[in-house]
Amino acid sequence: MRVPFIAGNWKMNMTVAEAVTFVNEVKDGLDAVSGMESAFCVPAIALPSVAAALSRSSVFVGAQNMANNESGAYTGEISPVMIKPFADYVILGHSERREYYGETDALVNEKAKLALAHSIKPIIACGESLAQNQAGETQAFVSGQIRAALDGISTADMLKIVIAYEPIWAIGTGLSATVEQAGGIIKTAVRDTLADLYGNDVAQQIRIQYGGSVKPHNIADYMSHPDIDGALVGGASLKPDFVELVANGVTA
Repeated sequence: MRVPFIAGNWKMNMTVAEAVTFVNEVKDGLDAVSGMESAFCVPAIALPSVAAALSRSSVFVGAQNMANNESGAYTGEISPVMIKPFADYVILGHSERREYYGETDALVNEKAKLALAHSIKPIIACGESLAQNQAGETQAFVSGQIRAALDGISTADMLKIVIAYEPIWAIGTGLSATVEQAGGIIKTAVRDTLADLYGNDVAQQIRIQYGGSVKPHNIADYMSHPDIDGALVGGASLKPDFVELVANGVTA
């Protein structure tokens, strides 16, 4: 049985002091929610402080990105060796990384393998643009992202990975894919692709999140779909009612 998982992606928000104050404010409420795993994926500079604040909590900590190298002359990057003491998860292939920084499927694959080698669980993001969606290209595009990102990854390692389907047109826009849209794409473009790559038994064990304007009032609808196992939440994870969002996800 897949344990549902809701992760907050803070993006480039909150100072270290603000981050610690916030997690201290919400951690007890999140600890009180049973039947749901939760995490905060925070800016790299805040990882040590947030990890310390959550050390006695059930809430996991994640990084938002990492380099595809362990060390070296890569100014401004942060390696898996550096984040490992603090992070349980790392987001890889977020659409903002792909769009603004030119990250490719091949690079996501490299990073995923390196994260796994350091026992950091990847949250691999995928999703199509509005133009691709309207052109009927979603199925082929998202399935292609999944295949490329997982190239050469073993079944044992696949079981440690979370997939986050985030239609680009629904991120930070206030627009949301309907439950039928999101669930249908997750089933056909993501889980069916996983079944093709690893077999149906493995595919049924992989947690797949939805991301894109998820709020406390709509999370239960998404969680009601049998193929949606949680959410990768942006702006709503920066607010105290993130606790309500996580709790509402359980009641679906």
